[in-house]
Amino acid sequence: MIATERGTPASVLRDAFLLDPRVTYLNHGAYGATPRPVFEAFQARQLELEREPVDFLSRKATERLAHSRAVLAAYAGCERDDLVYVSNGTTGLNIIARSLWTGPGDEVLTSDHEHGGIDRLWRYMQQKLGFTLVKRRIPVPVTTHEDFVEHFWAGVTPRTRVILLSHLTSPTSLVFPVAEICARARRAGIVTVIDGSHVPGQLPLSIRDMDPDFYVGILHKWVCAPKGCAFLYARRSVQHLLDPLVVSWGWEPKNPGPSKFVDYHEWQGSRDISAFLVVPEALEFQAEHDWDAVRERCKQLAADAQRRVCALFGTQPWHPELPEWHGQIVCAPLPPGTDDKRLLLALRHEYDIDVSVDRFDDRPRVRISIQGYNDAADVDRLLFALRRLVL
Repeated sequence: MIATERGTPASVLRDAFLLDPRVTYLNHGAYGATPRPVFEAFQARQLELEREPVDFLSRKATERLAHSRAVLAAYAGCERDDLVYVSNGTTGLNIIARSLWTGPGDEVLTSDHEHGGIDRLWRYMQQKLGFTLVKRRIPVPVTTHEDFVEHFWAGVTPRTRVILLSHLTSPTSLVFPVAEICARARRAGIVTVIDGSHVPGQLPLSIRDMDPDFYVGILHKWVCAPKGCAFLYARRSVQHLLDPLVVSWGWEPKNPGPSKFVDYHEWQGSRDISAFLVVPEALEFQAEHDWDAVRERCKQLAADAQRRVCALFGTQPWHPELPEWHGQIVCAPLPPGTDDKRLLLALRHEYDIDVSVDRFDDRPRVRISIQGYNDAADVDRLLFALRRLVL
């Protein structure tokens, strides 16, 4: 059963977002959605940029970005100058992948649950640099975090130089125990790269406690910042390893700041930094609406949605009913033989439901994202449509 609604009700939050009210939106995990007050603050920054571009970008940007990073760092559990803003998670991970000089004889260990775009990035770098990309198969259903750690770590060899792992996986929506992997890797002298794209705003986050070498998080998803907003964290002892993806005034700067890491990566030439500057407003919006309670309510509704879809089709979820395995986004397997492409289009265009339908390991699945604006009626509409389209 779903717990009594706590925090700001879904009906109130629904009015605060700009989403089309005709669409049942269960796909927040794709690109996120921004509440009206945050979007208006974003537009105000853009108007300020257009009124006086030189003041905005040349005279005020450094101080304002430092303030925004300080607010974000307090939220994410790290130091201000150990993170920089990037446009998206792919950009942050490209900076890392293109800077770690692995080569023939070296191995990068990852899993078969990684985001398709990031998998392509590391396969591309494998072709360029000659290292071996080892994809450790993680069978589903998973069992316990302890078993996961032992199984994954069995893929480490004397040639393993880097571990790349999602904190919360995109294709399967599983929360991996990355802190334990980071601790083992540190003892073994292996560099850790954690893709936390779905984590900020959805799961509690303390980079300091997790202690990875590199961590990338997206802010336009579950923090609900405007599109094109993410961050790259680097432990201070490895920041020197990262080359700027775009070489500009931050390399050999006229006025060096306190962090070479920030200098190298913050300034990439002319670009709109408005989304970065309103991250404090996005975090404030969530704080004002008791987001811890909203998030827990969403997590329970997501678990209920997963149970109902699995019960409808007689399938088994890919994780046990333990809260450490999922957040506000869950996957439910669909019957074998389901035409996932046809189902995706039918849900969107015949039933006005936007939800992720895809395949993992050649098995069809639906991925349901529950944000504060969703309620049980949204899940009811999804179940109604699935009964008619799949059964």
